[in-house]
Amino acid sequence: MRLRNYVGGGWRSVEGVKALDDVDPATGEVVAEVPLSGAGEVRSAVEAARAAQRAWRDVPPQRRARAVLALREGLLSRREELVALVSADMGKALADADGEVGRGIESVESAAAIPHLLKGETLEGVAEGVDVELVRQPVGVVAAITPFNFPAMIPLWFLPYAIACGNAFVLKPSEQDPRPAGLIVEIVDSIEEIPPGVVNLVHGGREAVTAILEDPGIDAISFVGRAETARIVAEGAVRTGKRVQALGGAKNSLVVMPDADLGEAMPAIMGSAFGAAGQRCLAGSVCVVVGDAERRAEMREALVAAASALTVGPGDDPATDVCPMVSAAARDKVADAIESAAGSGDAELLLDGRRDSGPAGTLLGPTIAAVSDPESELARDELFGPLLTVVEVPDLDTALDFLNGSRYGNAGAIFTRSGAAARRYRYEAEAGMLGVNVGVPAPVAWFPFSGWKSSIDGDLHANGTDAVRFYTRAKVITSRW
Repeated sequence: MRLRNYVGGGWRSVEGVKALDDVDPATGEVVAEVPLSGAGEVRSAVEAARAAQRAWRDVPPQRRARAVLALREGLLSRREELVALVSADMGKALADADGEVGRGIESVESAAAIPHLLKGETLEGVAEGVDVELVRQPVGVVAAITPFNFPAMIPLWFLPYAIACGNAFVLKPSEQDPRPAGLIVEIVDSIEEIPPGVVNLVHGGREAVTAILEDPGIDAISFVGRAETARIVAEGAVRTGKRVQALGGAKNSLVVMPDADLGEAMPAIMGSAFGAAGQRCLAGSVCVVVGDAERRAEMREALVAAASALTVGPGDDPATDVCPMVSAAARDKVADAIESAAGSGDAELLLDGRRDSGPAGTLLGPTIAAVSDPESELARDELFGPLLTVVEVPDLDTALDFLNGSRYGNAGAIFTRSGAAARRYRYEAEAGMLGVNVGVPAPVAWFPFSGWKSSIDGDLHANGTDAVRFYTRAKVITSRW
């Protein structure tokens, strides 16, 4: 099956371009061909969006909200199908896939409040006979470039807010698992309240991204991916005069204090480190153990015992805790980093999950490595796999120094029963999303996904009021009558 683009309200075959195999991560089977669209296909989608946007902008916000609510109903009616497709295309365990789809639907629900979220401000009588008001108007045509690790949720971070604000939308999903995005657009196609051209889908890889950056008809770009790519996207967008939010990578630390309740903390740490095979920008990939030698030994033992009990397997098996990685190449990258660190003596492998890579070469079991150098690759670089690095420190001061020494600032968590320690952590930790006794501190959709440092290029984040501010421009009118 060769996937098609969706432009101007119709599905279009893409001829004359190369195609990439979409491979089932669990079996290695080729399930679809992904056309690698170029500048011509992007231009067609942008032209369709530009033609539709002005009339869509004129639709009252309450009616646009009803269109978003219709999208919610469509997603709910096909939720199980979308969950299964996320699991099949990305490899994610069914429970994780269901959570992802649920979070995406929450973003749609949040965007449905757009008549309230779009309200401006007024100040009467700033001078004699003079009034000032601020209104918010759509930016125009928005493009979204989304990653493989949340093929349903992240498109739903952007699409509902963008169109609710009166913009037209062009989606370029990851070429590694684009089928969930195709199903979302199929649902959009069934909604009468969303006119043709308001939502468009273009499949492709690097050439399509370059075309999006250079196309003069695109006014704003939303991106999620690696930090290095986020910087390239941000610089390219700024160079061509586009508004940009580019969410990048992470290396998140989970601080475990000596007074932490391990019965509560250990399941949270396991879910954070190994859920979705660690392929999440909120994954807790470093466990910072605070305490003396006895506490460190206790934590090592507890971590290994908990991780050893996890089941590795295909995402569609309900018993699976740790799913396949998205590709054999992704698995090999993490395995090579583990081998390098262990071989050089930089890391002590407490648990080695490299035994069986499975039929597609994508399985990697939970791996736990203790490092002596807190600046080593395993402690500092985003490796994006089921690898938990253990860093041992004597006190909270040192833990905060380690956390704040990262170039990333996406998320972090502390496990403690001390209110004083929790308060100090939340006050001093240099990351945008923090958890206190919560392993994956993902904000609900009414709050922004607020990474710091190299975890974002741009000032406005996804979701919440940040999304409305990003997808609109403020206009201030001063009047004298």
